[in-house]
Amino acid sequence: MPLLPAARGDLSAAVLDALVGAPPAVGDADPFAGVAVPSPEDPFGDEDLQLALYVLYELHYRGFDGVDDDWEWSPALLGLRARLEAVFEAGLRRLVPPTDERPTAEDIDVVLRDIADDDEPSLSKFLGREATLEQYREVLVHRSAYQLKEADPHSWAMPRLHGRPKAALVEIQADEYGGGRPDRIHAQLFADAMEALGLDATYGAYLERIPASALATVNLMSFFGLHRRLKGAIVGHLALFEATSSVPNGRYAAGLRRLGRDDAAATEFFDEHVEADAVHESLATVDLAGGLIRQDPALAADVVFGARCLSVLEGRWAAGILEAWQAGRSSLLRPLDAEAVAA
Repeated sequence: MPLLPAARGDLSAAVLDALVGAPPAVGDADPFAGVAVPSPEDPFGDEDLQLALYVLYELHYRGFDGVDDDWEWSPALLGLRARLEAVFEAGLRRLVPPTDERPTAEDIDVVLRDIADDDEPSLSKFLGREATLEQYREVLVHRSAYQLKEADPHSWAMPRLHGRPKAALVEIQADEYGGGRPDRIHAQLFADAMEALGLDATYGAYLERIPASALATVNLMSFFGLHRRLKGAIVGHLALFEATSSVPNGRYAAGLRRLGRDDAAATEFFDEHVEADAVHESLATVDLAGGLIRQDPALAADVVFGARCLSVLEGRWAAGILEAWQAGRSSLLRPLDAEAVAA
């Protein structure tokens, strides 16, 4: 299990301070009753808010070293999480306001492709053409918050679906989990790439360095996946995720080869996604998203909402990285140093 990170403000400090102790029993006083949850204008750039939410969600994944497992379903902690999620969702609704867009099952693939075409700023183009190896390492550190548990947030949708969309999701996820081969699990392939580039592939090793913009993209998946009312949004998120993955991963692989990293350990994760996600695109857009809308047309707006949220938050994350590099600084909260890079 990873270690608890350092706090980034009063909110995350309250969460982290509580987690080192025992969870309150049902009926005890709420230890978070006096904890203020701010409503920043930009919640997705708020380090304190995003770290606190990430830590709370992580209790549903692998947890943290020294943290009592009973915290996962503590009513007091879930009450605090609900307050954080209210701020997070309100921010999403401002970024992606409601529209009258209600695509049919036959049209959803076209709508998703239109969203996918809006890929500026393109971090993958920069990595493919110009990035240094050090910049590649930074991106892998950013992505480690999700890729070391790749596919897990979307798997929360499985018990919420049935019929054709469920079958499509299971088929996609089976590939993500290596088709029964542990060495082919995509999270393992990502860990191999990290190690090939001299990074620590231990789960959660770089949480202290990962900024809010990257944590927000992971929190988005957890938020959608953990709420049954948002099953349409998590389906839309995954459908767009699969529809926009193949080409960028091809650029990532090409950039590594440009830098002389043609070894399989460094490139296999990206090469695998070029092939697998090209196959997954139709499954995700037609069978998963289209199948869900065919079963329940009222979910079409949620499917589009989930996809647009992914596009907007990924775009903000990419823009922040490119802006930092253009200014000549690291895109991480703390730059990687000689001790953090073994190669």
